[in-house]
Amino acid sequence: MDFKDCVKFANENKTCYIATVEGDQPRVRAMGMEYADDTGFYFNTESPKAVAKQLKKNQKVELCFWGAGKMLRVTGKVDFIDDVAIRKRFYEARPFLKNLGVKSPEDPLLVVFAVRKGEAFFWTMADNMKEASIPRIKF
Repeated sequence: MDFKDCVKFANENKTCYIATVEGDQPRVRAMGMEYADDTGFYFNTESPKAVAKQLKKNQKVELCFWGAGKMLRVTGKVDFIDDVAIRKRFYEARPFLKNLGVKSPEDPLLVVFAVRKGEAFFWTMADNMKEASIPRIKF
């Protein structure tokens, strides 16, 4: 397994769970990933939301993608995306953003972020009780 397998699996199972921290309290929610490629996993939220505030304060996250009895766990740090071309891709691909009040790709209400560095691994029930010995994929 390599990072290309992670990208493929994430793109086939775009709804994932993202874990953040608020103080000493873990917070988990489902999120729809926009896309993954060889540079990382890309998401968006809106600046007033708790998740955006949590990510600004502590960029460490864990993602969990699930599909067909297999889990992909990704641990890393969030990078906030200012690149207008990437922000435009989100703005155009997600028309509901306009209904939320996002006026343009540059609007600060739109928070685009990616996990670009970290490690990942796949898990199935066959790996139960063996998690620590599963090889990690660095990216």
